[in-house]
Amino acid sequence: MLQKKQAIVIGGGPAGLMAAEQLALAGYQVDVYDTMPSVGRKFLRAGVGGLNLTHAENFKDFCTRYSQEDIIGRWLVEFDQQVLREWVTSLGIETFTGSSGRVFPVHLKGSPLL
Repeated sequence: MLQKKQAIVIGGGPAGLMAAEQLALAGYQVDVYDTMPSVGRKFLRAGVGGLNLTHAENFKDFCTRYSQEDIIGRWLVEFDQQVLREWVTSLGIETFTGSSGRVFPVHLKGSPLL
């Protein structure tokens, strides 16, 4: 009998949940563990103020937001701000760019993303 691959993700914040999603899409049975009684608590709190997802600016300027932009920039080539917006859209959530250049979900809440 073929067993399903298993994975454990420690941390139920946005990064942990995205990792769990990718593992599940790759066919893993995923268990997520967090110190809090439910996952995504900080994410939901972040949504109280409108949930700034990313910034709408050119890639080079976006990379300068990180202290090790040379290293982080190589990662962001695979998952930049446009790919993030496309991922959010694939979940059925529209985004908009505010006057500050920040990108928000249309309904300004974290719960639909969670």
